[in-house]
Amino acid sequence: MWIVKDKNWLGLWKTDKVELEYHPLIRHKAFQVSLEGLKNSVSWLKNKGYKPREAFGFEPIEPFVMPHKDYAHAKIHFNDADGNSLEFICKIDNPKKLTERMFLSEWEEINK
Repeated sequence: MWIVKDKNWLGLWKTDKVELEYHPLIRHKAFQVSLEGLKNSVSWLKNKGYKPREAFGFEPIEPFVMPHKDYAHAKIHFNDADGNSLEFICKIDNPKKLTERMFLSEWEEINK
């Protein structure tokens, strides 16, 4: 993996044996997607044979939002075939400075 300001690059290598203790930075990756892509992610994942999973207390029925001061992240979590934790994430505006976590559909209703 190479770290570049505002961008990350993920490198994958094939190997017969890996001896690493579990650590979230090694076994969890997030992929930035568009908001429209994120909205379609649950059905897209299911069509590809992946099951979205519960995260931060949210059932995987749709993406959820974790707000910060001036922005928020909408996201959905799932595991790959090797058991790695993955997520699709999208940075969104937080015009009303909301602080409560909620499903994306609720967030959009409040921010109409």
